Amino acid sequence: MTHPIQPQDIDLPAFLAELHRWVAIESPTADRDAVNAMADHVQTYAHSRGLHVTRHPTDAQTGDLLVARLGDPDRAARVLILAHLDTVHPRGTLGGPLPWRMEGDRLFGPGVYDMKSGALMAIEALALAQGRADATILFVPDEETGTRATRAMIEDHARHARAVLVVEPAREGGKIVTGRRGSALYRICVKGRAAHSGTRPQDGRSAIRAAARLVLELEALNDPDRRIGVNVGVIRGGTTRNTVPAECVLDIDVRLPDLAAQHEIITKIEGLTPIDPDITYDITGGVSRPAFTADAGSLALFDRAAPIAEAMGYPLVAMTSGGGSDGNFTAALGIPTLDGLGPDGADAHTTNEHLFPSTIAPRLAMLANLLISLT
Repeated sequence: MTHPIQPQDIDLPAFLAELHRWVAIESPTADRDAVNAMADHVQTYAHSRGLHVTRHPTDAQTGDLLVARLGDPDRAARVLILAHLDTVHPRGTLGGPLPWRMEGDRLFGPGVYDMKSGALMAIEALALAQGRADATILFVPDEETGTRATRAMIEDHARHARAVLVVEPAREGGKIVTGRRGSALYRICVKGRAAHSGTRPQDGRSAIRAAARLVLELEALNDPDRRIGVNVGVIRGGTTRNTVPAECVLDIDVRLPDLAAQHEIITKIEGLTPIDPDITYDITGGVSRPAFTADAGSLALFDRAAPIAEAMGYPLVAMTSGGGSDGNFTAALGIPTLDGLGPDGADAHTTNEHLFPSTIAPRLAMLANLLISLT
């Protein structure tokens, strides 16, 4: 099969120059103004590349969602592309521990790998496929914190699409993602009774002591062989050194490989009870992203993409990722979903985050050709 777009058609210096502008606009999720500044730039740039762009406010804490359309803006597109504009890095990271710099075939910067490069690739792929593809990009403002404000909009668009392509970064050596674990987020507030630890300790009921037992119960739910993960990531409790603590709060991250594990582990967490009748648990939270399991539709989408990637000069290898993405939502709806279509790199969410610029052109050409093949 002849593919109309080749890696040599990509103007890599121009791409990297534009990517520098994107990375220079630091956009941590919780900073609504920063995310909207990023959206301002992307809206203007996407329009300059021939896309029809609309902007949709979300809530008072979250940035706006952008919808960039190739084709008739009044008709549902065949393909939905998911990207996000928010990052985990706080403002000041670019001028501090993670400056923009090139070292050999490694390009560093906050969000350069996860996922401003992939988001820019989506625009360039649509620009290259003008007149030959029918697709919409959603630029999400809150993916890194669970997509609470925009999940419904993603699902509404996905229900009208034949396929969903997610331009999250590639994994481990350029692998593509055909499945992801689901996730749940919980907060458990352990409540006891305060007392003076010196004069009346017997009157107290230590919330921290009860929380320590609870941490062991939660961590015992881990099952690496089944890819079940339960992590108590944050603990906050107590007031002063000489006060029996009345309260302790646990923040918990849960990773779940499938619906059976989800039901089992969620039931156990929500059913936790203290052994001391004077201690109470206030358990809030739940599933934030359903598991993305590789079904026949997603595997068929991979089979369509693999020979295109080979023609672009690289093998496409499938994997299941431990982390979640907005692809979890669309896969759970039964829409064929392919994830990890961004460039290769490493160390997302750290001050060593980087991508490999040599992977941009072949993966961008593959994405554009895949869009054409799906139209």
